[in-house]
Amino acid sequence: MKRLALIAAACVIAVPAYAQTVATVNGKALTKDKLDQFVSLLVAQGAQDTPELREQVKQEMVNRMVAVQAAEKAGLDKQDAVKQELELARQGILVRALMADHLKKNPVTDAKIQAEYDRIKKEQSGKQEYKLRHILVKDQKAAEDLTASIKAKKVTFEAAAKKDSLDPGSGKNGGELGWGPASNYVPEFAQAVQNLKKGQMTDKPVQTQFGWHIIQVEDTRAAQFPELKDVKPQIEEMLRQQQLADFQQDLMKKATIK
Repeated sequence: MKRLALIAAACVIAVPAYAQTVATVNGKALTKDKLDQFVSLLVAQGAQDTPELREQVKQEMVNRMVAVQAAEKAGLDKQDAVKQELELARQGILVRALMADHLKKNPVTDAKIQAEYDRIKKEQSGKQEYKLRHILVKDQKAAEDLTASIKAKKVTFEAAAKKDSLDPGSGKNGGELGWGPASNYVPEFAQAVQNLKKGQMTDKPVQTQFGWHIIQVEDTRAAQFPELKDVKPQIEEMLRQQQLADFQQDLMKKATIK
């Protein structure tokens, strides 16, 4: 059971004699308090506190106590490599606890989320989205010939894309790329898109790292910004990560490092 992997070697810590014991392993007690602690940890992660879960946790803790005692008897805890790994694990646990404590004391509030949402929305205001088609070919001559054929109405853009485009995703759909900002594309492609108006096609093919493109702007519109409810989890996580990064940077500034 994966959840039980969270149960650590703390199982073997000595406890007061008055603590209720649920099992003993080679004379060392496993207390109800310790069992309750780990059950609570699993419940916080979505498990149901049932007699079956408690029995599984108890058995796993006993198994670990047996294994830890055997490892200590063999002197494995004295090996340099094992001591280093234990120290790294201890450091990792402490760092996670420190960050969790900081977030608990400095929660990301709805007001902070709203403010960040408003900032991003304002930043994005006035930007355009484009409904595009493109045809990708290997060399310039082929792209120029296709451009001429489309302009002369010898073939439609959609038919040319289905027949000749090297882009497997859009080619089969007549070159359709759908709606999106120009920034979705590599710089050369994006610049060409921004220079086109609704209904226009590039007069000359555009070269990118992928080959030569013929681009058509089917339509344009003001950039659509999602509702807060649709992006709230992402904004909250972004703010949490930024808060932790700032906290870490502040710790580094205050530390004496030589």
